[in-house]
Amino acid sequence: MTLRSLLAKDWTVEVNTGTTAAPTWTPVKGLTEFSEEIDTNAEDDSDFDGDGWSSQVITQRGWTLTVNGNRKRDADALTFVPDPGQEFLRQAGHVVGPGADVHVRWYRRDGSPDAYEGRAGVDYKGAGGETTDLEPFEIELLGQGKPVEIDNPVAA
Repeated sequence: MTLRSLLAKDWTVEVNTGTTAAPTWTPVKGLTEFSEEIDTNAEDDSDFDGDGWSSQVITQRGWTLTVNGNRKRDADALTFVPDPGQEFLRQAGHVVGPGADVHVRWYRRDGSPDAYEGRAGVDYKGAGGETTDLEPFEIELLGQGKPVEIDNPVAA
């Protein structure tokens, strides 16, 4: 069997711009980087019976998705029409309280079973730059509770 590496570009992120009862999954376009981080809290569970070896117990986990990209707009529109997924997250990133969290899912588009969804707070960072730069953004989606493994929408 020949093995091939998976490509980072095959991840996609979608935000629910509808309701929980009737979700409307809107892709976040223009992504240039994607990373998922699981933070782990471990406590020392060592005792005298360990013969000098320590023991760790995981007491909590948390997740964060970090997505970077370039702000995009509808090239055909005469007035400014932003990418709907980017704009939904940008707006949520300016809210404090319950409106600052979103329902999000992320999965691979290459047939891999990796697919998850959850709720997350939005930390949006926009940026300017030099006169020759594209306008970048960085969004951290701060997980709220355990992400749920779902059937990959591409496979369905």
